[in-house]
Amino acid sequence: MKRTINYPFLFVSAILLFFGFIFLATLSAPASIKAFENANYYLFHQLIALFIGLVLALIVIRIPMDFIKKTSLFLFIINILLTMAVFMPIIGTEFWGAKRWISIGSNTFQPSEFLKITAILFLCSLISDRLSENYKKERIFSIKRGYYNLTNLLLPFFLILSVIAIILYLQRDLSTLGIISISLVVIYFLSETPLWHTILTFAIGLAGAILFIAIEPYRIQRLLTLLRPESDPLGRGFQIKQSLIAMGSGGVLGEGLGLSTQKFGFLPQAMSDSVFAILGEELGMVGSTIVVLLFLLFLYFGFKIAVSAKDRFSRLVAVGITSWIVFQAFINIASTIGVFPLSGIPLPFFSYGGTHLITEIVGIALLLKISRN
Repeated sequence: MKRTINYPFLFVSAILLFFGFIFLATLSAPASIKAFENANYYLFHQLIALFIGLVLALIVIRIPMDFIKKTSLFLFIINILLTMAVFMPIIGTEFWGAKRWISIGSNTFQPSEFLKITAILFLCSLISDRLSENYKKERIFSIKRGYYNLTNLLLPFFLILSVIAIILYLQRDLSTLGIISISLVVIYFLSETPLWHTILTFAIGLAGAILFIAIEPYRIQRLLTLLRPESDPLGRGFQIKQSLIAMGSGGVLGEGLGLSTQKFGFLPQAMSDSVFAILGEELGMVGSTIVVLLFLLFLYFGFKIAVSAKDRFSRLVAVGITSWIVFQAFINIASTIGVFPLSGIPLPFFSYGGTHLITEIVGIALLLKISRN
């Protein structure tokens, strides 16, 4: 039979990308004019990232999944080394007190964004190999099953998470760490592993999150600001208050595409963290609901691709990529409307930023490849 990709998933992904670029074109113009006297500066850079992402997507679609699986460890190690390179002088670049970027001429990229893909690929490869019957037959003859699951599944899983956690903690990037951790836990939970493994992982993760929050006072302040933003409306609560003003100003139908007033310097990080607030102001409750429904459709078709995958590795990769993109989207939306602490993570396909857009396009390409197989 002729192999075809999942066209409904492709259609939903294309709509999200198209909608995101149309919206960013109007949103970025004031900031571009103010900083560079060019209304299309940020849009042009985002288009470059789109082109790079599409080229990589075409390459990924042509690479066999078996080859991707075999090279997943290599890709993960290279990504870890690049993520550590941000601490090197000259190469690493610091913004807002955090070192997360590598400079290439006048441009920068964030290696931790690629960890969202390489960590998923490596964990899926590890789990699919160690749950295979051949692997079990070779190693289970002299050990009990529980010990086998502990040493060959749970401990390597914790090791992967620990390496990522240490590096991203040093980068002060707990938001990306949270996204990666949740995606990997979802993969592990859906891999037919013992339930107590997942419960233990959540318990350790919760303890680690509390520890990270307690170490840095500003993280506690974020939680307090979420509960009472009105206590400091011109300081820590300023961004969430302005986000809610933008959302409320949009009403049902919105002010109209490009007619936001909050984007003219009133709302901090309007092109990245708070892009959904501007969307709500310009397109109202109707437009915001449509965007949420598009992400829900992305979730539905992504998991549908996973269910129909021909092998365990492909199935787990589809689950991981879908979970990562949708979970990141809803965390961004939740922080914008004041039901989750401000996280600093971008809204997939909408927020300005080349590295995250490239990784999301590559993720879509992997899902389309799995659906074709």
